Amino acid sequence: MGRKMRISLVQMHVDAGSPEANFGRAAERMEQAAADKPDLIVLPEMWNTGYALEVIGTIADPAGERTKAFASDFSRRHGVNVIAGSIAERREDGVYNTIRIFGRDGEPAGEYDKIHLFRLMDEEKHLRPGQRIGLAEIDGVRAGVMICYDIRFPELARTLALAGARLLVVPAEWPHPRLEHWRTLLRARAIENQMYVAACNRVGSSNGTDFSGHSMIIDPWGEIVAEAGEEETILTAEIDLELVEDVRRRIPVFEDRRPALYKLDAGQPV
Repeated sequence: MGRKMRISLVQMHVDAGSPEANFGRAAERMEQAAADKPDLIVLPEMWNTGYALEVIGTIADPAGERTKAFASDFSRRHGVNVIAGSIAERREDGVYNTIRIFGRDGEPAGEYDKIHLFRLMDEEKHLRPGQRIGLAEIDGVRAGVMICYDIRFPELARTLALAGARLLVVPAEWPHPRLEHWRTLLRARAIENQMYVAACNRVGSSNGTDFSGHSMIIDPWGEIVAEAGEEETILTAEIDLELVEDVRRRIPVFEDRRPALYKLDAGQPV
């Protein structure tokens, strides 16, 4: 089934350690995005708290309840799908970096806890890793979700594609010094899996780290449909999901896979 989908990425600044300011900013930016009548609105990674990891256990959203109420109400009022970026979410066993997804009716449509924790920002010291991949149905389209550092793991993106994902959505807090890694890895994930990628990054500075923005929407050929700069903005573009099937017919990567050979035999040198 092919169809068009209009996607808005909310590229915003995040105040580390200030949930009140961040909820206010997100609400304002999402209202701006909704005015453009998208089918899907996406927020960046850890937008509720930023990387205030030293106090994350105190300021994380308990069971995600505030975020769920906020995003559900917004989705219902505007009749729009929302991927509420990712948030710091506190549960009984610790804090998770969690995506919450809501359908047009405000009902939960999926969730995902970040699998790969980023040691360069001490995530593994303060957060719990997820244990399952993230898949959701958005207006009948199967979408995969990953978070920031996850894009360095091509096997995760391929697993989502093999599970039927035609769109990959990536909330992030990607730092400026590795901007070209961001652009290259996102295009690679789109090309090798022949699917759309919509990646929403934050901007601004927190705790001495500058974040690069450059939120992007990329087609299954790896062509950039739309790319933001390094300022707060709403990046909106329309995608045509029929292109996924067209590209997969033209270059039959999935038919030509030989997964039985992708494993080393016992004793085989590496």
